[in-house]
Amino acid sequence: MFGKPKWQKQDVPPKGKKGHKKAAKAQKKALKEAKLDVPKKSLKKAKNGVPLSELRLPVETPKALVDEKGRIAVGTFDKEFEVINLLDAKNVGVPKFLNGVKVTLWEALEVNFDDIAFLTAMSVMGGAVTIALTLVYDKKTGEMTAFMAPMLAKDGYMSENLLNGSATVANSKLNSITFENDQNNGKAHVFGQGRGLKNKVSYDLQLTRWSDPAVGSMPFGGNVSLYSQKDIFSVEGSVIFNGKEYKASEGTMAIIDDHRGYYPKKAHYDWVTTMGYGTVNGKPQKFGFNLTRNQSIDQDDYNENVLWLGEKNDRLPPVFFEHLDYDHWRIYDEYGTIDLDYQVKDRNLVKFDLGIACSDYSITFGDLKGFVTGEDGTKYEVDDTGIGEDRSMKLL
Repeated sequence: MFGKPKWQKQDVPPKGKKGHKKAAKAQKKALKEAKLDVPKKSLKKAKNGVPLSELRLPVETPKALVDEKGRIAVGTFDKEFEVINLLDAKNVGVPKFLNGVKVTLWEALEVNFDDIAFLTAMSVMGGAVTIALTLVYDKKTGEMTAFMAPMLAKDGYMSENLLNGSATVANSKLNSITFENDQNNGKAHVFGQGRGLKNKVSYDLQLTRWSDPAVGSMPFGGNVSLYSQKDIFSVEGSVIFNGKEYKASEGTMAIIDDHRGYYPKKAHYDWVTTMGYGTVNGKPQKFGFNLTRNQSIDQDDYNENVLWLGEKNDRLPPVFFEHLDYDHWRIYDEYGTIDLDYQVKDRNLVKFDLGIACSDYSITFGDLKGFVTGEDGTKYEVDDTGIGEDRSMKLL
């Protein structure tokens, strides 16, 4: 669909008893093959009537992401990992000496200003290439400007962890990015600059954590797993784009998305987020949420769907992404507690097919409307700019 590889099928809710039985059988087989150390728990209904897994409640984070046997930890955790030692993992689909080629490393910042949405990210690909990407989306015109700089891995590096100022850095004259991660103290500092033939951007943003972090690791089958930490922040500072300064206001919110791990050889995920203000009973309410559909082998127990509310985080159920057409998505759950309409206005597209490897990867900006319901039944109405991803890829 829409140019995706033929092996990519869009997830839809199972239909009827037969469909649910078939899905449960496939899940049971995948969980057995994964040999997870975590026992499966029954679902319990929240106040909003949605059955939610207790495995989505945070537990104490182990010191290391990969244990001495080479197993990647899975579950939901309460704080940052001290040791993110993914190269020590065994049985991730390639011989261990190729782990550095297969592993995905990514740190990104998304910010929702009054007049623009902003994303800047650094990724290490294949252990040899670093990509620095910065995107500025003008809400009024619906147009996005991209600054991208591919470089050798030596010109950029990922932070060891998210503690005590550990830095993610990309150095390029076209696009330089620095993340100073101090999440264990509830802080982060992101700054950089980019330039193109006609456009330029610079930014310096101080971030203060606004709600608890969402830390998890999701199994994709066997020992192939993806770790993710997503933090929501209040913002001080500004972005200067083509000479115009966009200052953070009281309502400006940001998310840092740090994810690292291993994807299946044939992989796909959809993602959407927004942060700032929703509406509850006609009154503005600060919030943010993250919704993803990936290849987790148990979507109830292992997903990264979260509603940030400041004083607490609410678990959100598994969601589905329906691509009604190329620029029109629907994001919803089975229980009627999430229903969002996303009209894509512009995208950054990376698409290639080399036979042994291919990618169809869009980072999108657009109008996001609908509602998300918290665990206690409170409905948060959404009418804001959304940022999303639609990614299909075939890897090593």
